[in-house]
Amino acid sequence: MFKVAFIGAGSLGFTRQLLGDILTVDEFKNIEVSFTDINPDNLRMVTELCQRDIDENGLDIKIHSTLDRREAFKDAKYVINCVRIGMLEGFETDVEIPLKYGVDQCVGDTLCIGGIMYGQRGINAMLDFCKDIREVAHPDCILLNYSNPNAMVTWACNKYGKVPTLGLCHGVQHGHDQIAKALGRDKKDVDIICAGLNHQTWYISVKTDGIERTGELYDLMCKQDFAKNENIRLDVMKNFGYYSTESNGHLSEYLMWYRKRPEDMEKWINYSCWIQGETAGYLRCCREGRNWFETDFPNWMKGPCREYIPEKRSTEHGSYIIEGLETGRCYRGHFNIMNNGTITNLPDECVVEVPCYVDGSGISIPKVGDLPLGCAAICSQSVWVQRLAVEAAVSADISLLYQAAMMDPLTGAVCTPDEIKQMVDEMLVAGEKWLPQYKDEIEKAKVRLENKTVPYRPAEGFKLTAKTVEEMEKKAEHYREMAQAAAKENVKMD
Repeated sequence: MFKVAFIGAGSLGFTRQLLGDILTVDEFKNIEVSFTDINPDNLRMVTELCQRDIDENGLDIKIHSTLDRREAFKDAKYVINCVRIGMLEGFETDVEIPLKYGVDQCVGDTLCIGGIMYGQRGINAMLDFCKDIREVAHPDCILLNYSNPNAMVTWACNKYGKVPTLGLCHGVQHGHDQIAKALGRDKKDVDIICAGLNHQTWYISVKTDGIERTGELYDLMCKQDFAKNENIRLDVMKNFGYYSTESNGHLSEYLMWYRKRPEDMEKWINYSCWIQGETAGYLRCCREGRNWFETDFPNWMKGPCREYIPEKRSTEHGSYIIEGLETGRCYRGHFNIMNNGTITNLPDECVVEVPCYVDGSGISIPKVGDLPLGCAAICSQSVWVQRLAVEAAVSADISLLYQAAMMDPLTGAVCTPDEIKQMVDEMLVAGEKWLPQYKDEIEKAKVRLENKTVPYRPAEGFKLTAKTVEEMEKKAEHYREMAQAAAKENVKMD
């Protein structure tokens, strides 16, 4: 018997899937569950859906749903974080303001200027969450963080929030599937070691039957059906020797090569789905999903419930971590943790994504050693962007914030320092209500913007128009399925 609290529980895909994963475990049929969110409507709808699932599966669990996060956290042994600080309103500023300065992002939630500014909002809020966890949660509470920018948020929670925090993502599992397909083997027979930074992790070892296969992978991957939609990943692999976890759209905005000249972007982007690199593609997808969820909710309540059976359990790490710690069963996954020498050619003080083992004795982290030099070079540049951004968010130091944006690969490839400073000022002002730590700096930024001298150099981008609810109704089942998807890579709204 223990308590799990979900914050940002109004996030339908993650909350419903992760709760279902946990309640699939036989020993967890009588746990305590609490949901909290700042959006009462989303919280109500997700609670109703999840409670119906619980009831239909014959479990005697009553979700405690509350707008008071301290009440939700009280005595919780695990807190699962799914929040998006600023919601879609804030997300819009992360991708649409940079477009005026020529910075074209597909997602904008991990690195690049969008991820940096998203981190300023998220870290400030997460430190408040950590304070509440320290004060009212179970003394051994662990924070399982699914929110982006994952590495920055996890770094801040561990270093400044003083709450043991694991950053969780599904990118490693997705690439593992592709590699197994290329090798013509079952996934369980392909042993991988993946290491690096979240969304910039590398399959540095791939073995079948104890034999290293990494050197064969590039040619094999290029022959697969999925290769046409992984041209950026495969180009990086051709030049650096190792496959990256991140799909095309994400990867394109973490590097300086693929999105800096509009005339070259057509080579890398297609519209088969947003994750192939569509400008602001994930924002469009989220808008469609929100509108569809709000409209279609009554139909979801009439549809089939989620079955709590092993076949329906996802590959998201959260439930397996809890199962390992509580039952002693061993689980191996890739988690985001403080480095502390795990990857020896990245700084000790950073967050890395590496193989970990979980069982009844806790979480064990093997030493990976050095990353291949080229992979380490890419990660090293990103680590310093993350560190500058984390320290800026905690101390409200605008100089560090400017420097983080200047050091970001894509932002720096497109913009001059003066353009970057003005863009950051504009984004700070636009996000004022979510950035209380920058109150004084925002007032100064408003004055600077009244006398701005840097002209816009807008990027037209490769954007699609969000579908209306009426358009989505023509493919209702398709959009119902997509709106419930937990993983971004599974959201194929088109």
